[in-house]
Amino acid sequence: MGGGFEQIFLLVGIFGIMYFLLIRPQQKRVKEHKAMVDALRRGDEVITQGGLIGKVTKVKDDGEVEVEIATGVKVRVVRQTIAQVKSKTEPAESA
Repeated sequence: MGGGFEQIFLLVGIFGIMYFLLIRPQQKRVKEHKAMVDALRRGDEVITQGGLIGKVTKVKDDGEVEVEIATGVKVRVVRQTIAQVKSKTEPAESA
């Protein structure tokens, strides 16, 4: 009779361990990445998932960012493909 209860307890325990070791940290990373992407500003130096390093020249509302990868060379990049922000610009002071 006790065997069924032990198996259910074991499955719940395994699911709990999987949640805290795999699912929860991944959700935290996704949340941090979304916050980073939402905070992008003109002048930020970024690295894309493709390995391009450039400076943000324009932030568009439709999920795109314009990045200058060389002098006069600008590419449109989907916001979610920004992997890392190398250096942030300081917000302009209001007068």
